[in-house]
Amino acid sequence: MRVLGMISGTSHDGIDAAVVDFDLAGDVLNGRVGHTASTPYPPELRARLVEALPPAPTTLAEVCVLDTLIGQSFAEAAAEAIERAGPVDLIVSHGQTVFHWVDGSHALGTLQIGQPAWIAERTGAPVLSDVRIRDITAGGHGAPLVSVLDSLLLAGHPGSAAALNLGGISNMTVVRGPEELFAYDIGPANALVDAVVSSRRLSERGFDEDGGIAASGRVDERLLDLLLAEPYYLLPAPKSTGKELFHLAYVEDAVARTGHPVSDADLVATLTELTVRTVARDVLAAGVDLLVVSGGGCRNPVLMKGLRAALSGVTVSLSDEYGAPADDKEAIAFALIGWCTAHGLPGTVPAGTGARAPRVLGTLTPGAGPLVLPAPITDRPRSLRLSR
Repeated sequence: MRVLGMISGTSHDGIDAAVVDFDLAGDVLNGRVGHTASTPYPPELRARLVEALPPAPTTLAEVCVLDTLIGQSFAEAAAEAIERAGPVDLIVSHGQTVFHWVDGSHALGTLQIGQPAWIAERTGAPVLSDVRIRDITAGGHGAPLVSVLDSLLLAGHPGSAAALNLGGISNMTVVRGPEELFAYDIGPANALVDAVVSSRRLSERGFDEDGGIAASGRVDERLLDLLLAEPYYLLPAPKSTGKELFHLAYVEDAVARTGHPVSDADLVATLTELTVRTVARDVLAAGVDLLVVSGGGCRNPVLMKGLRAALSGVTVSLSDEYGAPADDKEAIAFALIGWCTAHGLPGTVPAGTGARAPRVLGTLTPGAGPLVLPAPITDRPRSLRLSR
């Protein structure tokens, strides 16, 4: 079964896509990763999206417009992927998260936009969307859903391993043997740095490319101490967070409380070190011997150097070494969720999201023809082998 997975993450800079050809052999699921691509949002659409995100006020009219424009962008990215890779049996569109409703330690709702009907109309393929909410209705956080991929990808590791994703938000899945797993959102990875870089126009690309800005600054210890005192870090797992908490105003308030000015370079260096400290603390507490990293943050030399220095007793690798290109891992994960849903299998690991029980995920929008699903499978694969 060929599945196209698509997502725009918490950095909201564009659409990642991956076509994966899945084949089940016994209890091993083989996935051949074919076409992968990252399609930036048009600058005007990204700016409009940023202006509507929390804590900014918005209107239902603006949400409707963005739902359409983002859906059309996803439709074009899907059509391009199919043109290059050939027909697919199913498209999975995560869409764009615009709000993740968390009250204390409980997730109560989540909203991803990017109307899937535009994708189905443009490509003629059925589309699975709205993949997080079913887990939340079962008491979970709807995140990190990538834990279902991590649990299969790291199943063969003999010790304790963790998969770390450094997107806008950092999340980690810890796997100890075939049965023990837990996962949660650690805190900000690129979200705060991106917010500062974009708002202060420190880079045309809107992020700290190659960690150049952080490398030119010095960590402000007073500011770092204030940021590390965030109550979210003390909440027990499972837990989830997003830009509803970690946004530009959050940074500006912390800087104001330091009582002294902080230069742009020092601010970016401090926010980068915040990610290093929060991630390293949790990785060490988990007692793992292997850390497999993915997401845009793994391309930041300052961030990765800091993590390796703080985790001297842990082997730090990129997910590329496990067949999942670090920039495409989340898109691959949603392709996997689509394969699971199509075969009647849960797309969650309850220990990874905090749900009462596993759930089959998503809402299906038919394509041009009748909606035909494969025969159901009763037993979940025990491992996943990815190849190119």
